[in-house]
Amino acid sequence: MLVNGKHSNLISIRDRGLLYGDGVFRTLRAVGGIALHWSLHYQKLQYDCAALGIDCPESGMLTGELDDLLKLYPESVLKVIVTRGEGTRGYTPPILIKPTHVWDVSLLPDYPEDREQYGIKARLCQLRLSHQPLLAGIKHLNRLENVLAAKEWDDADIVEGLLMDTAGCVIEATRSNLFVVTQGKLITPDLSRCGVAGVQRDRVIAWAKRHNMTLQVRDVSLTEVLRADELFIVNSIIGIWPLRELEDSRWIDFPITKRISQDLEGVE
Repeated sequence: MLVNGKHSNLISIRDRGLLYGDGVFRTLRAVGGIALHWSLHYQKLQYDCAALGIDCPESGMLTGELDDLLKLYPESVLKVIVTRGEGTRGYTPPILIKPTHVWDVSLLPDYPEDREQYGIKARLCQLRLSHQPLLAGIKHLNRLENVLAAKEWDDADIVEGLLMDTAGCVIEATRSNLFVVTQGKLITPDLSRCGVAGVQRDRVIAWAKRHNMTLQVRDVSLTEVLRADELFIVNSIIGIWPLRELEDSRWIDFPITKRISQDLEGVE
């Protein structure tokens, strides 16, 4: 782990990321000493920092630190965290404050290989995401809604949980973005009120545009999800996984999901 460029696993107890979740993060996968889609992750990091009024660390500095980590951990999961920094007691941040940036490194998860081919079982979470347009799409450090949703089940056969908002729209999964395939159309939930806009979501949207596939970003109902031709989730660690089971609905064929997965695999 690096804290402000130095090997350490300690931050101040006054760091606002710890006290208030006042910061953002991005998680990426390293394969063969290459951090997949780092430039896209950095763009997201910049955007999220700007949305919260945090000075984003300079690209060259973070890239240099990342390159050093990749030499030590060529096959890994890397998380970059940027907090507003160390402050004083109270919600109002100091006028002059220096951001804290942290690199965390973990082993690649040993996921079963058949998930990509045969799909996963998911459930519908009881927790409902609240609306906060100012934070919508941002990968900020306050992820309590996702934590509580992920605690709802302990069945090892269930891999993910879908989250709805307080208006009854399906938004995302606890750690991934959702896509719906219906009659040849690709649909992904609107994230203008809540949810996290991931890098892999952007890549799938870009793929649809390149291949002239109809793409809709809009509100999605649970009924539409359960009646879809295909469902799949995406994030930067798992890539793309189709859903084979959700509530009482079942799927066995995922032709469009597999086509997108094959096209995007390994593409920078």
